[in-house]
Amino acid sequence: MTNTNYLIIGSGVAGLTFALRIAEQFPDKKVTIVTKANADESNTKYAQGGIAIVTDKNEDSYQKHIEDTLICGDGLCNESVVRMVVTEGPQRLKELIEWGAKFDKNSDGNLNLGKEGGHSENRVVHHKDQTGHEIERAILGQVYQKSNITVLDHHFATDLITAENYCLGAYVLDQKTQKISTYKSDITLLATGGIGILYGHTTNPAIATGDGIAMAYRANASIKEMEFIQFHPTAFYEPTTGSKFLISEAVRGFGAYLRTKNGRRFMIDYDSREELASRDIVSQSIDLELKKSGDDCVYLDCSHLDIEAFKQHFPMIYNHCLKAGIDVTKDWIPVVPAQHYICGGIVVDMDGKTSVNNLFACGECSQTGLHGANRLASNSLLEALVYSSRIFEYLSNPALKTEVPNIAIPEYNSMEKPEIDTDYLNTLKANLQQLMRQNAGIVRYETDLQNAKIQLLEWKAAIEKLGENHQLNSAYFELLNMITIGSLIVTQSIERKENKGGFVKFEAPSFK
Repeated sequence: MTNTNYLIIGSGVAGLTFALRIAEQFPDKKVTIVTKANADESNTKYAQGGIAIVTDKNEDSYQKHIEDTLICGDGLCNESVVRMVVTEGPQRLKELIEWGAKFDKNSDGNLNLGKEGGHSENRVVHHKDQTGHEIERAILGQVYQKSNITVLDHHFATDLITAENYCLGAYVLDQKTQKISTYKSDITLLATGGIGILYGHTTNPAIATGDGIAMAYRANASIKEMEFIQFHPTAFYEPTTGSKFLISEAVRGFGAYLRTKNGRRFMIDYDSREELASRDIVSQSIDLELKKSGDDCVYLDCSHLDIEAFKQHFPMIYNHCLKAGIDVTKDWIPVVPAQHYICGGIVVDMDGKTSVNNLFACGECSQTGLHGANRLASNSLLEALVYSSRIFEYLSNPALKTEVPNIAIPEYNSMEKPEIDTDYLNTLKANLQQLMRQNAGIVRYETDLQNAKIQLLEWKAAIEKLGENHQLNSAYFELLNMITIGSLIVTQSIERKENKGGFVKFEAPSFK
């Protein structure tokens, strides 16, 4: 058994910034970060757009940002949370810059602020089209300088250890030795990111299998609003691969047009904001156009833009298109919606506390009340930064006495068993992804959801039975977590009776 004071599961911006703050405040305490891939592999790394923060008080205001967030959340945001996150943003940005993160500036030396769908003003702070990568680079550099932080990469947290509604740590699989060890901790933070691989077609990296939410659910933590799945409207269409390269919303903010293959700018028919409508509107509009036409994709037209400025602002996107044979000066970029973000998750209060004692959650795996029924573009990195700080401030309060019950923790049963059939796991994973795309996608139907619920229960029983008699690996645990997440999404979609934000459900399809 390994003892640590703070166990952080996940190495995105949420987990790393908390680790950095707590390690600086308590140099005599042990901080352990568990991450199942390389330490820099997270949803943060792939965040292109930036961080929505009010920095120009002449053109913008906190109130405008608050109102934009509330409108996008379609009546389900917690207004107190929205106000807190928006107003704390500038201080969190200042810290990032102090830690070494660099953001684009204009010729006057001021931050070059972008504009994305749903925003009334330019307020998105960015580093070209690789903002998340730049933030991850800067914070990881600081983390590695702290002697009291241990980073365990290629380690997979399989389950939380709980007793009497306290979290006591987690069981962790070393993916190199295939041994599961017990990590006992005073405080555990889940910062495990999203669920995109459940849908297969996603802008998320391969690690996004919903592990934190699934573990929290098994620990009886409150899980809420899993039906609110955000699909990014413009992922590069690659018919031969499941993974989708994101064409940032900022490209539409830069002036690109969405067109059908016949050249019609269809967003004019759906929303007065046209291409800059919120993500749910644009995704649903594209979905409807594709169902009408039977086409595989729509197109993003950048040919009328200042191409030199485009290349400077979006070098990664420009080069990706070029490698795929798309010259944006004359060719349209093929795009389709792909799963991008989940607005629900582990319910936390304004200090990041879950319903399980000594268990906290932060970032995309948490449900804070900020996003409501649909996340406003570039509010996610902001939320992660603010909540990691809130958790730190709560736990560093000298008056706080963290109670850690003296309960014996059983070691993980590591009895030797036959290896599990990975071909079976891969087949079941592919079937699960297809089920979720077809039955719980952008627009859902009651009959499809009911059928999916039955199928998911059958798969869950089958994989749990398989796990009883085999040596378990990370592929098994990921698939178990994905089935758990699928069941939560489908069940909460059935329970939701009113269409809100990114959630659209009908009794039966209107297109045959």
